[in-house]
Amino acid sequence: MTSVPTIDCFEQERRRLFTLAYGFLGSRAEAEDIVQEAWLRWRSAPHDELRQPAAWLTTVTARLALDHLRSARVKREIEAPSAEHSVLVKSELTLAFLFLLERLGPEERAAFVLREVFDYSFREVGEMLGKSEAACRQLVKRGKEKLREDKPARHPVDRAEFDDVLGRFVTALGNGDEAQLLQLLAPDAVLYGDGGGKALSVINPLQGPDRIVRFLLGLYRKYPGQFSYRHIDVNGTPALIVSRVGGDPLVAGYSVSDGRITRIFHVLNPDKLTTLPPSR
Repeated sequence: MTSVPTIDCFEQERRRLFTLAYGFLGSRAEAEDIVQEAWLRWRSAPHDELRQPAAWLTTVTARLALDHLRSARVKREIEAPSAEHSVLVKSELTLAFLFLLERLGPEERAAFVLREVFDYSFREVGEMLGKSEAACRQLVKRGKEKLREDKPARHPVDRAEFDDVLGRFVTALGNGDEAQLLQLLAPDAVLYGDGGGKALSVINPLQGPDRIVRFLLGLYRKYPGQFSYRHIDVNGTPALIVSRVGGDPLVAGYSVSDGRITRIFHVLNPDKLTTLPPSR
């Protein structure tokens, strides 16, 4: 029988362990499975031999998540777990950040998240991942190099600015106002899509206002008057649920800076949208 102190110790760490696993996998369901597996291992471990329970749990959770991340079968989700909202905001695991982390290999992503998001030392990262300190430094360095151009700025979202820009953007789309759309997109704007092979989406990122506007206006001309929008928060950042009459919804995340949209993130895979709030 598991003792109450053992349960209490684990519960004190549960939220942090979930956030750690979520940072690796970008999926609420998968992160919860990893934490549950960590609990099963914790329950059967010889606790009288454990001098640092938090460190032990962190290492086990990190290695379980990394093994899962390495699996060729895994398809990561990008969701918004409401119960962990404040922790995820603090950890800056935003929709934009998770999209960009997809560019990293499993080891690079694991080392980068542990070091840059959770601020573990390279020695601690090495111990968790079973690698040398030098190897972890190289993994983080490579991760930074891959993300340097697109890494989202780490500052709170100006909600007033976001709402103003998105409001004008949606209106311009509805009106087919190409000139206004081009004005609202930054010169280096990029649109990313994730259909997961189950929904039509862009395969490669669309770079530049011209290509993005042509793509979006093409959709609106094909389905005139059929789109509607709802505002939601995804891991602490504003986003939209875009619905089309007779079609499946998508989640559209945006990065806004200096009054312009710099990044657009479309999540269309229906398997990744099971936690969307219902229409009111």
